[in-house]
Amino acid sequence: MGMIKNLKEEIRIIRERDPAIHSAMEVFLYPSFKVMLHYRIAHKLYLKKHYFLARYVSQRGVRKTGIEIHPGAQIGTGFFIDHGNGVIIGETTIIGNNVTLYQGVTLGGNGKEHGKRHPTIGDNVMISAGAKVLGSFTIGENSKIGAGSVVLSEVPPNSTVVGVPGRVVKRDNKILPRETLNQIDLPDPVREDISCLQHANTELTNRLLDMEAELKQLRKKVKKQEKELSKRKKKQAKEEKASDILIETGEERNEYEDL
Repeated sequence: MGMIKNLKEEIRIIRERDPAIHSAMEVFLYPSFKVMLHYRIAHKLYLKKHYFLARYVSQRGVRKTGIEIHPGAQIGTGFFIDHGNGVIIGETTIIGNNVTLYQGVTLGGNGKEHGKRHPTIGDNVMISAGAKVLGSFTIGENSKIGAGSVVLSEVPPNSTVVGVPGRVVKRDNKILPRETLNQIDLPDPVREDISCLQHANTELTNRLLDMEAELKQLRKKVKKQEKELSKRKKKQAKEEKASDILIETGEERNEYEDL
């Protein structure tokens, strides 16, 4: 793609995804535009194994924009970094087409291993502000990574990931993230878990209250039965005592008659 086509493509991408832009000339002031110019030159030098020159050009771009893209990274068409400060893209990162990153995003490795050690980002992926994607795995196409998430494992296509560590909280969302760029209306798994715990706690409390009420009724029944049993024992004792008196009286009468 020639220089003029690159410029036109950058203008189209930025105007499409940033509502704050008011004129095509503003594109030349965008950090994303500046760093991509440096990246393209550095990447060509890297492919020709001019590693020092590639890093030199790359580091000039870092100083000007605050965005660090390693010359060895592979980036597709339609790539856009909004604001951009603090974005880091590692050497073996592979980025598909129409990917959007926000400030503070890190596409990094998880150790000192050699070879492929950075993530592969599928087409139409949006990675929100402050998110970290660490390791050699794939973020599936049309996926959305929530702000501040730390993703450490593979993400299926058409997924929404939030949390630390990142968890897939939504699947098969067919709307392309780059069409809406919505970073706010994402599921909150922590809130959902707390809500489930509150619901379970309410049910458990209600069951305990029911059991307490049943226990009170059972105690009343036991006390009533104990009173009835006590009355029966007293009545039985009286009857036995009366019977003994009658027996004694009868025996005395018989002795008197014998005399």
